[in-house]
Amino acid sequence: MTAETRRPRSFSLAVGLLLATTPALAAESSQPVPAKQVQDGKTQATGTKATGTKTSATEAEHIVVRAHRAATVAASATKSDTPLIDTAQSVTVVTRSEMDVRGVLNLNQAVRYAAGITPDLRGGGVGSRYDQFLLRGFMIPTFLDGLKLQDSPTGYAIAQTDTSRLDRLEILKGPASSLYGQSSPGGLAALSSKLPTDLRSYGSVAATGGSFDLYRVDADVGGYATNDGLVRYRIYGTANGQHTQLSKTGSRRFSISPSFTFGGDGPTTLTLLGNYQYDPESGTYGGVPLVGSLKPAPFGYLPRNFYDGDVPFEKFNRRHGSVTYIFNHRFNEDWSFTSRGRYDDIMTEYRSVYDSGYYNPDGTLARSAFGTNEHTHNLAFDSQFKGHVRTGPLQHMLMVGFDYMQQSATEQGAYGSAPDMDVFHPDYHMAIPAMTPYVNYRTNSHQVGVYAQDEVHWRGLVLTGSLRNDWYRSHQTEYLSQSTSNQSPSQITWRASGLYHFNFGLAPYISYSTSFQPQSGLVSPDGGQTFRQANPSMGKQLEGGLKYQIPGTTVLLTAAGFHIEQTNVLVPVSNTVYNIASGLVHSDGFEFEAHAEAFRNLMIDAAVSVQKVHDDSTGKPLIQSGKGNASLFAFYTMPSGPVKGLGFGGGLRYTAKSYGGEADYGSVWVPQYAVFDGSLRYDLSNASPALHGWTLSASVRNLFDKKFVANCLAYASYGQEFCYYGERRNAQATIGYTW
Repeated sequence: MTAETRRPRSFSLAVGLLLATTPALAAESSQPVPAKQVQDGKTQATGTKATGTKTSATEAEHIVVRAHRAATVAASATKSDTPLIDTAQSVTVVTRSEMDVRGVLNLNQAVRYAAGITPDLRGGGVGSRYDQFLLRGFMIPTFLDGLKLQDSPTGYAIAQTDTSRLDRLEILKGPASSLYGQSSPGGLAALSSKLPTDLRSYGSVAATGGSFDLYRVDADVGGYATNDGLVRYRIYGTANGQHTQLSKTGSRRFSISPSFTFGGDGPTTLTLLGNYQYDPESGTYGGVPLVGSLKPAPFGYLPRNFYDGDVPFEKFNRRHGSVTYIFNHRFNEDWSFTSRGRYDDIMTEYRSVYDSGYYNPDGTLARSAFGTNEHTHNLAFDSQFKGHVRTGPLQHMLMVGFDYMQQSATEQGAYGSAPDMDVFHPDYHMAIPAMTPYVNYRTNSHQVGVYAQDEVHWRGLVLTGSLRNDWYRSHQTEYLSQSTSNQSPSQITWRASGLYHFNFGLAPYISYSTSFQPQSGLVSPDGGQTFRQANPSMGKQLEGGLKYQIPGTTVLLTAAGFHIEQTNVLVPVSNTVYNIASGLVHSDGFEFEAHAEAFRNLMIDAAVSVQKVHDDSTGKPLIQSGKGNASLFAFYTMPSGPVKGLGFGGGLRYTAKSYGGEADYGSVWVPQYAVFDGSLRYDLSNASPALHGWTLSASVRNLFDKKFVANCLAYASYGQEFCYYGERRNAQATIGYTW
């Protein structure tokens, strides 16, 4: 049972603490561009001339590492580096360069310029401890370096990866269970860590300061650990903090990520990556009542810095340690083996006082208290053989894989009442009564999956098929109620697609893919006489579109239409403890994206999406889902003249209205909003050769400080209606040195 679905005695304890599941999976940064993808004498990844009909795996790997993998290449859709123009599915790539130019500090900010995103479900400037956004109307999981970041069953012990340690981000849209197992119908987010490169010595140090007392120090160093480069290393670290836009709250983080690669450029390499992240505090998770934010109260509107909690009581402490290995072996230029695994240890201590979403008759704000301690131990492995086979005129890129996930999770949770608050004269140091324990559980779960994929090339035609079988098992013991529950479903998922790549750069495609997600809850098929654990919900998507890449450039245009259905969704039965598995959710939409990475000194990201997400069980959209978004970001660097090396640009982000649930006056619709961002960057070596390696940069989000409500959660049947203000103007400046 997730934090979103739990509504016991005091429903306010769950609603006030709703969180989205984290989303992504990593592109295979250690994998070369497949030799068989060389067409017309040029590699799709780089446009460099090939030496023949085949490019050796060693040569391809050198190209990828030195070029840092172009934004027109992605691995999330096929688990191999594949040009996006040859990928029959929508994928958005956000490079390290783009994140630096925009001054991205977290995943929420990184995805704002992608089509199909409903961003900042907790407001952007408040609930930043989790990465919360929707893709095509659904919460999505996060994968890091190809392995899923597993959420705790109730959703508070969730990893958050500091984006400064990432090399790139890929947003894979639509069901992807045929390669990744349990996943969302909306897709997934794939994160790739910074890993050792083939440079003998390199590094960077940057210091950042900004609004709300922002401070950051980031360092990244690496190179050869041995003279011959057989052993290479890289170490990234950060110390940062900031007050949030709410009074009395702030966040701090300390993180270090050492990595070593053994094997140099040989056929066999092993990379070991460690990470330890400590978040001693991370803002607040509260919001404001709908009346007083989205709708005026008798006194007007609450200020954007209104804090509904209690300073001594507020606590969020997260510790996350992990160890990852990535093993690659190249048998020859056609066959290879890859294996990767990670162990995560995540521990959170959380307690908070938050408003209950309504006012008392005397005008004070009702509040509740909640606390939880969670600890998860997660294991994830994924191994696959890949090879190239020719059958007559057909070239096959084959992959057979096996993956495994395991989790052991515990939680002790408590809730209670809290003193009401006078919003005109808030007291943030009140006596909070002792809370009552309501949950104490241990959950052990396992997932085993086997999968296979065949990507067939014939001239410009690319046909892809993948098939997977998963076996999932979960056992939970609840110690307070002395009850147990078990799940053991198995599921087959598949994907089929076709694409034709014309010589002039146009590529129409069509694809069909499926997904599944385990879900907690009791189901009764006979009106409450017998019960069973719920089966997984199922997702399926039909997508068709066009892609066009200007030959010889990184300019890529994509347009896609999609229809998603999620079936077997649990529908609660009123006044009972069980559900019926008859829910149907469908999402229909159209998306357009345009990307240019450093095209004639110009970086462009443009996106437009229109979508309709409908829940047949309620006759309404899915709560929090939006109608679409549009964005444009452009950044130009002066190539010559007196201001050579000066980069400047900006962006517009538009978010259409979104559904916020049902209030006592009817359906809640959060109004559309648009905000502007700006960026500057200057290479100081153009001012003086003595300043070689030094860079100044600045960025600002919500340039004109527009006041808006980003999201709402209204539950009329419980009399509770919450909203979250959007991020205020937030500016920052960085000075960095790179060698």
